[in-house]
Amino acid sequence: MVPLDKLAQITQRFEFLEARLHAGAAPSEIARISKEYSDLKPVADEIAAYRQALTDLAEAEAMLADPEMKALAEEEIPRLRARIPEMEQNLRLALLPKDAADARPAIVEIRPGTGGDEASLFAADLARMYQRHAEKMGWRWEVLEEQTTDLGGLKELVALVSGEGVFARLKYESGVHRVQRVPTTEAQGRVHTSAATVAVLPEAEAVDIDIPASDIRIDTMRSSGAGGQHVNTTDSAVRITHIPTGIVVTSSEKSQHRNREIAMQVLRARLYEAERERVHSERAADRKSQVGSGDRSERIRTYNFPQGRMTDHRINLTLYALPQIMAGDLSEIIDALTAQDQADKLAEMEG
Repeated sequence: MVPLDKLAQITQRFEFLEARLHAGAAPSEIARISKEYSDLKPVADEIAAYRQALTDLAEAEAMLADPEMKALAEEEIPRLRARIPEMEQNLRLALLPKDAADARPAIVEIRPGTGGDEASLFAADLARMYQRHAEKMGWRWEVLEEQTTDLGGLKELVALVSGEGVFARLKYESGVHRVQRVPTTEAQGRVHTSAATVAVLPEAEAVDIDIPASDIRIDTMRSSGAGGQHVNTTDSAVRITHIPTGIVVTSSEKSQHRNREIAMQVLRARLYEAERERVHSERAADRKSQVGSGDRSERIRTYNFPQGRMTDHRINLTLYALPQIMAGDLSEIIDALTAQDQADKLAEMEG
């Protein structure tokens, strides 16, 4: 059973917000009340449907005593009894604590790990995989910073992904991604193992993170281009150092003004995520495992090209669909990770 007192509290809060909106809330409150109202509405609708199902079941069971209605009741009762547990599970999920960052855009950072040139090439493959997934989801993919190698690999990529529920879907991608394949530079046909790291951060607004000017040092420097006409001959690249934490962010687009904007955007996201991780760690200190911990030192996934398989080590999921996955078909993986995370949180809440 779901906690009926909790359902009553949510319904009362929803009705209060609805009344405030209809009565004409103060202009300064409208945005906040409207957001809370829209967040609660799906839950309130689920609660109303659940209560109606319980009422319908009680009425159907009472009709068993009426000879004229007994046949109808016997037909209705099994349907309701089968439907109610599903509704209860949906409500349990709806009552789970929400991650306030889930609705935000995400900043995706990809860098090569161990493996030299092959790691850089794999990092580029991961970037294409996420870009294709973003396109399939109808999200916007905007490269904020990109440094490439002569072979077409990545030294670093920072992208902003915008759309509905982006961080909620991509937050499980943070960690070490390992690849096993024959590099294009390998003459003997031997399988090599290399890795790339992915960090997914919720975008932070200026109101979320206050960064005093005294806490940062801004340096300008010459951008490094790909050679020839692309070499930047002006000091437009920007490096921002956050003095209290030592976090360093660089941006090397053509416009110095835009570089400052990008670097501050990424710095805010990193500081916001660091604070989220600190709070999360304090709350979850007694949990043995966390699917969505975002630990960037954890090997989360292996892509084995000779066997055409992908294995996510956190949930022991193996799929023999590597070409489709590298083409951006990530929904099955993300759905499985989301379901496991929800199951862990339910077990923690009910245990």
